[in-house]
Amino acid sequence: MKASLMRRVTAEFVGTLFLLAAVVGSGIMAERLASGNVAIALLANSVATGAALVALILAFGPISGAHFNPVVTLAEACQGETIWRDVPSYIAAQVTGAVSGVAVANLMFGEPVFFTATQARGGWGQLFSEFIATFGLLAVIGGCGKPRPSAVPYAVGSYIAAAYWFTSSTSFANPAVTFARTLTNTFSGICPMDMPGFILSQLAGAFVAVMFFRWLRPSRETAPSEGS
Repeated sequence: MKASLMRRVTAEFVGTLFLLAAVVGSGIMAERLASGNVAIALLANSVATGAALVALILAFGPISGAHFNPVVTLAEACQGETIWRDVPSYIAAQVTGAVSGVAVANLMFGEPVFFTATQARGGWGQLFSEFIATFGLLAVIGGCGKPRPSAVPYAVGSYIAAAYWFTSSTSFANPAVTFARTLTNTFSGICPMDMPGFILSQLAGAFVAVMFFRWLRPSRETAPSEGS
């Protein structure tokens, strides 16, 4: 049986909270232990984030779908996988969960509950990176979702861990994560002034990914006949 909306929203909140606790917490730990070696810090941060994503999607996927990301929820709604009236509740849970996760991470490491990030992440290169990162994330989910749903947790975790390295923005690919990371002036933070551009790029990447997969995998009703 499908879980009630309250249970699904709670799963989205808790899952997103732990995702941000992993992203921010591992960033703080990595920065403190790496002694100024940014490459080692990023490696630790990316591995921890990817591993956490696999575990969280496995844990909460059967309940809510484990979106943990507004663009995933919107994409699922566009494809009829999520009911549109549930979308605001999902997104609210994801945003509040992300903010709560940042607070948890900050507190665990003796930092202020919230403090504004100063790490600049501007420029067209990083904005384009967010477009690519989000398109790729939706492509991985769309490509694995129906034919191999059991592979989604591992595919998403692996993709995000890799995208930390092949994108100049370190692959936020998530508006809720982007907003929440303005609230921690640590390794994974982002200056609030750079947040709007990131979110717009993420929305654009998600839109193009949805359109691409509508063409790549048309529904039975619109699919061309064999040989056309």
